[in-house]
Amino acid sequence: MTEQMGYNPTMGGAGVVPLNVLHTADWHLGRALYGRRRDEEFAAFLSWLVETIARQEIHVLLVAGDVFDTSTPSNRVQELYYRFLGQIKTTACRHVVIIGGNHDSPSFLNAPQDLLQAFDVHVIGSKTADPADEVRVLRDAKGQPELIVCAVPYLRDRDIREAQPGESIEDKGRKLIEGIAGHYAEVASCAEVQRADLGVDVPIVGMGHLFTAGGKTTSDDGVRDLYVGSLAHVTAEVFPPCLDYVALGHLHVPQRVGGGDRVRYSGSPIPMGFGEALQEKIVLKLRCEGRQLSVEPISVPLFQALATLSGDWATIEQGIRAQLAKPSSCWLEVNYTGKEIITDLRERIDALIEGSPLEVLRVRNQRLIQQVLSPSVTEETLEELDMAQVFVRCLEAHEVPEAQRPELLQAYREILESVAEADDDRARV
Repeated sequence: MTEQMGYNPTMGGAGVVPLNVLHTADWHLGRALYGRRRDEEFAAFLSWLVETIARQEIHVLLVAGDVFDTSTPSNRVQELYYRFLGQIKTTACRHVVIIGGNHDSPSFLNAPQDLLQAFDVHVIGSKTADPADEVRVLRDAKGQPELIVCAVPYLRDRDIREAQPGESIEDKGRKLIEGIAGHYAEVASCAEVQRADLGVDVPIVGMGHLFTAGGKTTSDDGVRDLYVGSLAHVTAEVFPPCLDYVALGHLHVPQRVGGGDRVRYSGSPIPMGFGEALQEKIVLKLRCEGRQLSVEPISVPLFQALATLSGDWATIEQGIRAQLAKPSSCWLEVNYTGKEIITDLRERIDALIEGSPLEVLRVRNQRLIQQVLSPSVTEETLEELDMAQVFVRCLEAHEVPEAQRPELLQAYREILESVAEADDDRARV
């Protein structure tokens, strides 16, 4: 289904050659799932994406951040990334615009910036000193302007806010939102000036990697609040009206912002956790005729099935047998919640799936934990917790008063951010 966005209908119509743009984000190349590597899955997605770009006659590809899952991607993951960029040149795609996300290392993304620019791959890994440097004028095969992109990367706290002693969490959240809005206003203003200088009324598309107010997430998608205090969730009004479309990344659930079609998340292209297993994954195709835009979601195939089985043993056994009857392989998460205490749960499951393509990545025996272990022991592992959650567990273990915890957590997050920024600064040297 195509969704129309007639911002300036008079510009479309006969004689206008459509420009096709594809919006995707949050690839998280290199991400593992409970220790299971997913390189084959990522490779399959990138191959599909190249085929889709060719089949849909895409002229511009927008990747809105979190290309990689970590700041130090493996050699295999880097190979997937650069091979994909090379394969793009065999299609009709003229330009690729990539912005950094909160998982990406700005220095790693920016390192081959000049080389990639020669192949019309535009990379903006971090906020630039001059807002105009985040504006890209994209030209068609004849050298004529066809699109202006405001490629705003993930904005780190230090990029947009000057810390002041004694600030409250609310003050910091307000300043962050003001800083984000101010930066988008500056970049958009530069884009409008460039469009006026060109004398051609081409569309202006914005990009961003951030958390919007009311954004939908799932329980195990790994999406986390980007700023201290969790208050800096922006609204659609942050994006200047001159932006005909805003391609966002960070949230893994495809969604609109502000109820309209102008500001959109494409979501992640593959399920990043079992909580995303039932989501339809998409990329978004924009068709531009002058400044009249329409959006069409394109479904991404499922490259690796995931399923969660919860309940008593009879329910779990029935669910496993149902999966065994299917022709494709599946990765399972098993959550036993029955009343009977089963001490050999893993052994029973392994016996059922022996010789089959099924893999059980995680088993949670809730009943055994509740009945056999003390209440202070949980089945959580470090792999399941982010650094902030680990710190919260430490506060709880040391019985730190509730009233003191918000400020301590705030200070801890600021320290983590300072360490990450210092590491990135050293990497640039």
